[in-house]
Amino acid sequence: MISAAVREVRFLLPQTSSTLKNFVSKTYPALKKQNPYMPLLIRECQGVQPKVVLRLKGGVEIVKNVHGLSEAEIANLLKQA
Repeated sequence: MISAAVREVRFLLPQTSSTLKNFVSKTYPALKKQNPYMPLLIRECQGVQPKVVLRLKGGVEIVKNVHGLSEAEIANLLKQA
């Protein structure tokens, strides 16, 4: 489900982002099972937009704002990284 180029995934979610929270709670077990050695970090913060941060090989980071995206669109984002 996650692109092979990705080395770490960070989910930054505000307390009001139900879509990203639902996505993480539904998909985390499968993501971790498929990628047991990849760090999957979940951070709940106040005053931030919901984001997914993808760290790629070489330390390059891609930050994607997922505000307004559906769960399917968030899953697509992880595949296309």
